[in-house]
Amino acid sequence: MKNKPSIIRLIYPQWQGGVISHWMPDIPANDASKGYYLGAKLLNMLAPETNQEIIEIPISLDIKDRKIENGINSYQVILNQTKSALDTIKENNPDKIVTLGGDCSVSVVPFTYLAKKYQNDIAIIWIDAHPDITLPYDEYTGYHAMALTACLGMGDKKIINLLPEKFDISKTLIVGLRSWDKGMKERQEELKIKSLSPDEVRNNSSAILEWLKNTGVSKVVIHFDLDVLDPAEIIAGVGVEANGMKIKEVIRIINDIASKHDLVGLTIAEPMPRIAIKLKNMMNELPLLK
Repeated sequence: MKNKPSIIRLIYPQWQGGVISHWMPDIPANDASKGYYLGAKLLNMLAPETNQEIIEIPISLDIKDRKIENGINSYQVILNQTKSALDTIKENNPDKIVTLGGDCSVSVVPFTYLAKKYQNDIAIIWIDAHPDITLPYDEYTGYHAMALTACLGMGDKKIINLLPEKFDISKTLIVGLRSWDKGMKERQEELKIKSLSPDEVRNNSSAILEWLKNTGVSKVVIHFDLDVLDPAEIIAGVGVEANGMKIKEVIRIINDIASKHDLVGLTIAEPMPRIAIKLKNMMNELPLLK
């Protein structure tokens, strides 16, 4: 009898990777900046109950610690939290990881750990409205937009040298992509990262499954950024790019992949609970609650 694979649920409420408050003027800037922290906590509360071990990565809440170094906002905090997350995962040595974030960079440590564990037999599918392939010293300094390039072994040397492994670009696919910052479409073409638009996967998952078949791998990790979802149906992340994917479409794709391949890593990232933040602030102003 085979041993049942060990699975951990990693609560990773890192928020420092985002530089996002200017996109949400209706929310106080500090609350918007730390919104991913609350979002990760809510995802854990809403997730199905499980026998999986639940582990939370300690995250700083110091809003003043946002210094840009080496072209990355909150560099030292992110570096320290990356070390902490990696040490925690190595100590537990899981076979599979569910990560609830947090900004998009929460996938970097668990995914590169799994890439090391499964070597050449693993592919990465990045379900996101954006490619997340910026690099340090690009115009935008948020580390969450550098998450996929970090998984591919590109970025700040200190961070990259910490990571256990990198993914092969030929085994990397972005799904739901429909928005690029300046120069990112050209970088994607230069790096030869394949992508599929929402329309290319709207009716079925065949293009993804065919791509996976051609990679020859048996293991898959999936990053699910909530801003891939169509804002006409739900606004769950920071981004509100039109003509996105429907919830049922994303569910179908992830389940179709898991039915054909061994899903060893799943991240849900970038939850921005606007209503919860506003309700929290409302209650902070009411008598008998403080």
